[in-house]
Amino acid sequence: MIYSILGKTGRKVSRIGFGGATAGLKNYTGKFDPQQKKDRESVIAAIHRAYELGINYFDTAAGYGDGASEEIFGEALSGILQEEIFLATKASPAEPLKVRASLEKSLKNLKRDSIDLIQIHGSYFSPETGREIFRTNGILDVLCKAREEGLVKHLGFSVECQNEVMYELIRCREFDVMQIEYNLLFQHPYDPFFHCGSLYDAEKEGLGIVNMRTVTSGIFQKWLHMVNPGNTFDYNGALVQFALSNPLIHVSLLGMRDVDIVEKNVAVCNDLSGRIDLTQLHERYI
Repeated sequence: MIYSILGKTGRKVSRIGFGGATAGLKNYTGKFDPQQKKDRESVIAAIHRAYELGINYFDTAAGYGDGASEEIFGEALSGILQEEIFLATKASPAEPLKVRASLEKSLKNLKRDSIDLIQIHGSYFSPETGREIFRTNGILDVLCKAREEGLVKHLGFSVECQNEVMYELIRCREFDVMQIEYNLLFQHPYDPFFHCGSLYDAEKEGLGIVNMRTVTSGIFQKWLHMVNPGNTFDYNGALVQFALSNPLIHVSLLGMRDVDIVEKNVAVCNDLSGRIDLTQLHERYI
C-alpha cells in the first residue's frame, strides 16, 4: 500500500480510503440493503480485507443509513487498535447540543471511546449554516470542546460545492482535514492551468485533503452508456488513477461492498504506472 502524510495531522494514511456511504445507504449506486445479513457480511469482509492489504483510512457518517454504516464499521474494526487505523465520521450541522449528541452516538456505534476525526457533514453550506458553525457556543465551539475532552483528535468538514462558507472553514485554522468532491467530472477545486481552486487554498493552510465521489458515483458511467450504449470498457480504474494523480490529495475515498472490489482498487492504487501528469493534461498549447 502507498501512504501519504495527512496534512498537519501528521498521520500516515493510505492513499485510498474505505468510504462508508455505500455501507449504510440502501441502494446507493447499486442494489444494497445494510439490514440484510448477506449484504452486511459482504461489507464486513471487505473491510477486513482492506485492512489486511494496508488500507488504514476508514470514513463513515452518522447520516449514512441513520448510523447503519457506523455500526458495520464498528463491528468490522472491533479489536483493531486505535493507533493502527485512522477512523473518521461526520455529524450533520444542527443545533450544537444535537451535534454533541450525534458524536456521542457515533462513538457507541463505532465501539470506540474516541475517534481520529469528526467532520461537519456538508454538501452546501448556506450563510445561515456558516453563522451557526462560527457563532459563540456554536457548532465549532462544541467540536473544539469534544477535542479538548479527548473524544476526537482532529476536526474537519466535508463539502460538495465551492462557496464562501467553505473558504471560511479553510481559513479559520481550527480544522485539520477537508473532504471534498473531486473527480474527472467535478474538477472545480483544482485547476492546474490557472493554479487556483480550493485544493490550493487548503494546502496553503496545511489541511489534510480527502476527496470523495472518486469514481463520480456512477455518473460518468451513466453518461457513457447514454452516448455509447455498446461500450464495455471498465473506466473505474482510470477514474481512480485520475484522482490519485493529483499531488494535493492525500486520500481518495472509495465505496467497497465486497472483497473483489477492494482487491481491484488496491491493485490500481499500487500501480504507479497508471498515474498521469495533470498539469500536462490541462495544457492547451503544443
